[in-house]
Amino acid sequence: MRAPEPVLVVGAGPVGLVAAAELVRHGVPVQVLEAGPELSGEMRGSTFHAPTLDMLDDLGAAKAMIEQGIVAPHMQYRSRDQGIIAAFDFGVLADVTRHPFRLQCEQFKLTRILHDLLRDKPGFSIRFDARVSGCVSHGDSVEVTLDDGERIAGSYVIGADGARSPIRKSSGIEFEGFTWPERFLVLSTPFDFAEIIPDLADVSYYADPEEWFFLLKVPGVWRAMFPVPAEVPDEETLTDAYARARFARIVAGRDDYPTRHRTLYRVHQRVAKTFRQGRVLLAGDAAHINNPLGGMGLNGGVHDAFNLAAKLAQVWHGEAEETLLDLYDRQRRGVTVEHVQRQTIANKQNLEAKEPEAQRAFRERMADTAADPAKAHAYLLGVSMINSLRRAAEIA
Repeated sequence: MRAPEPVLVVGAGPVGLVAAAELVRHGVPVQVLEAGPELSGEMRGSTFHAPTLDMLDDLGAAKAMIEQGIVAPHMQYRSRDQGIIAAFDFGVLADVTRHPFRLQCEQFKLTRILHDLLRDKPGFSIRFDARVSGCVSHGDSVEVTLDDGERIAGSYVIGADGARSPIRKSSGIEFEGFTWPERFLVLSTPFDFAEIIPDLADVSYYADPEEWFFLLKVPGVWRAMFPVPAEVPDEETLTDAYARARFARIVAGRDDYPTRHRTLYRVHQRVAKTFRQGRVLLAGDAAHINNPLGGMGLNGGVHDAFNLAAKLAQVWHGEAEETLLDLYDRQRRGVTVEHVQRQTIANKQNLEAKEPEAQRAFRERMADTAADPAKAHAYLLGVSMINSLRRAAEIA
């Protein structure tokens, strides 16, 4: 009997390479198809939650990430006047995770760590400059087509090819949801805000009815994110003057921080109508996108990859029926809608609340939660995505 074809993974970002690594670890051959000439060097996602690190540790990747990143044991909610609304210590999660902290490490570092781990493994191959335009299922196999017309056959295809996923689009899978009217601007500066903001945590969210923002420390720079009103032209947001005006909102009287990077992007809350259609499977941004407040997009994608790879390996080896892949859809799509979308929307609404009563309620609720060890523990289980993983495991 002929062995099944390799699994095709479209996209060599963190989600695609995690899926590939987990499949190879379970003895499934994988071919990764990456549109670019090399692994992407974009900063993009940089927050890794505790359970994600536990998973990556099982692949042998967490140690190198921790060495290359910043361990952030604390998280704060602050007001514009620099007052601390609530402070949380991830150390209280030591009873449920091996990594009771957030790790601030740019996602491009993870892809390189995973590639180094995979490059010499039997059953793994990767092709660069292999831009996929679509795919077709043939009952017992699947075939992807590259932009140049080349066709590549596989047993299954995992679309980890981003929010504009050609795999999702060619499969006719709807991407349900909405786009926020404002855009988000990320400015990075080597200036250390901890020098002028007392007791600043490496992860700090500022609530403000006029213009919320957050500060996030990664190796070498602080990243500051601001909302950009819909009426402001794109070209204006990328000027030095606009950056200085945003920075001036952080600490009164200061706007002279050097800008190392700037990125403007539209923000969506969308979920694919299904994560599985026959032998076509979606993961990461191809399956769901959300605003970045809380760092749940990248982490949710990694959780997709582990969940899917474990099930797909059983099916590929003939140890389980294909219907097991429907469970992947129910579990991961279910928690994405139930937890991730709801939590990220609430995160944004809480920070930007304009009504005095809503502002006061948020501040009192967070202060009360942080002051009560049991409530703080329960809250961090949610924002660290431990609860969403537990909920997924409960779905049959």
